[in-house]
Amino acid sequence: MRSFFLSLFMVLFTGIASAQNFADMTDTETEAFGAAVRAYLLDNPEVIMEAVAVLEERQQQEAAGSDVDLVAQYYDQIFHDGFSHVSGNPDGTIEIVEFSDYKCGYCKRAYPELLQLVEDNPDIRMVVKEYPILGAESILASRAAIAVQITEGDEAYEVFHDALMRENGPLTELSLPLIAERLGLDSAAMVEVMNTALVTQIIQTNRTLGQQMQVSGTPTYVIGTNMLRGYVPLAGMQQIVDEARAALN
Repeated sequence: MRSFFLSLFMVLFTGIASAQNFADMTDTETEAFGAAVRAYLLDNPEVIMEAVAVLEERQQQEAAGSDVDLVAQYYDQIFHDGFSHVSGNPDGTIEIVEFSDYKCGYCKRAYPELLQLVEDNPDIRMVVKEYPILGAESILASRAAIAVQITEGDEAYEVFHDALMRENGPLTELSLPLIAERLGLDSAAMVEVMNTALVTQIIQTNRTLGQQMQVSGTPTYVIGTNMLRGYVPLAGMQQIVDEARAALN
């Protein structure tokens, strides 16, 4: 917060700051300057809101530039790690990655919209990153989903993933095998694999990548060179996909 107000001050008084060496000011001059600033802001409060808008725009531009660099740096790990589930068009030119958690309400809200997005855009290659960060149930669910993928393949994973994204009940050591059985999956094989070192390694690899990408919440998306942190309605996602497609042409 202190750095925000310091940045805001610099935006408000860039001209003064460049012309005045504050280190050379006497106590009396400093006090007089502070009083003058206060009086000006009280008489012109709209200046503060204008400066906040400028500062926020600068920060967004800086963050966007940083995200582009991050995507370029970790491109292979993001889009082609060799183990994350891929749906849509495997050869699609519009690549989308979602960092997702089965206990994330916004992930569940976005899920049917993402299915619609992929259906409406046959050039989308959709990658799901298991990114359990919301507690023990999140971790268990991701372990179970990865275990299903390992033991029964991508189609089984897709069925199980769909069920977990639509499930509003608890995701526990008791409920997860029951969900698998209901779907006709091999729950015993899933349970046997879900706590293995391989599953642990996959989750840790995703977490490490997420930390490097500054992913602090779910859902987080990578679309082309853009990162979206948080839920975006279908219309907004479609606009970003259209922009990514245009950038390729």
